[in-house]
Amino acid sequence: MYHLAAAVGVGQSMYEIAPYTAVNSLGTANLLQALVDRKQKPRLVVASSMSIYGEGRYRRPDGAPPRTTTRTPGQLKRHAWELADADGVELIPEPTDEEKRLEPTSVYALTKMDQEIMCLQVGGAYDIPAVALRFFNIYGPRQALSNPYTGVVAIFSARLLNDQPPLIFEDGEQRRDFVSVHDIVQSLLLAGERQEAVGEAFNIGSGRGVTVREIARTLGKVIGKEITPEATGRYRVGDIRHCTADITKARDLLGYAPEVGLEEGMEELVSWLAEEDRPEDRAEEHAAELAAHGLTF
Repeated sequence: MYHLAAAVGVGQSMYEIAPYTAVNSLGTANLLQALVDRKQKPRLVVASSMSIYGEGRYRRPDGAPPRTTTRTPGQLKRHAWELADADGVELIPEPTDEEKRLEPTSVYALTKMDQEIMCLQVGGAYDIPAVALRFFNIYGPRQALSNPYTGVVAIFSARLLNDQPPLIFEDGEQRRDFVSVHDIVQSLLLAGERQEAVGEAFNIGSGRGVTVREIARTLGKVIGKEITPEATGRYRVGDIRHCTADITKARDLLGYAPEVGLEEGMEELVSWLAEEDRPEDRAEEHAAELAAHGLTF
């Protein structure tokens, strides 16, 4: 059994608190209650999220672990985007492994953590073989392009296809790990089969970090619309700076190996886009909603 259902969107979750909690946390609790009451217990694979980490893993230039792992409201209002330690030393981002402490920074992230922990916890108590997959930034054909709360690749695609520049929060230099939907499917199948997976949580990404600005430029080039992305210089409450996947555990225990490179995946996405109607661009509407709730500055 695959539990992939969730209300998605970091920004929207911060002003639709009860609906997100009801769908993601209570919805998962209802599913688990139904499974507990069943005589036969199927394997349960739940879609978790990289968002539950909050910021990814960092180190100091001298190699020591940092004392600070979040950005302060004061520095964000000054538009000082990078993480710095308590003594002001700028921190260096590293691939994030599954042992990193979970520090969700949005209601969405908190509810995804609920989903993961509930499934593994209840699974252990009732002999339900449960597995959690912490998906990083998914892209690929059949994404909902007109949904401003879906992945950034879909949002940028809608902007470019409407001859508008992609809108980027902060300065566009934040790093993420973008993973093709084909590799997501690979991980789901492996998690449903491998006995070693039971009771475990795994990062599922490409293992490669790329800036949001690079994503916008690459996508524009592949689409054939080299429109310069626009960095808004604004912070969205709930966002983090850097988080890329260390996929060592998934390689070792699941046999997971990403097969689709970024440019190849983008080309496939654009081929699919060519067959679709022009999507509605709702990025500015989304930005206005966040601003109206005081969630950008």
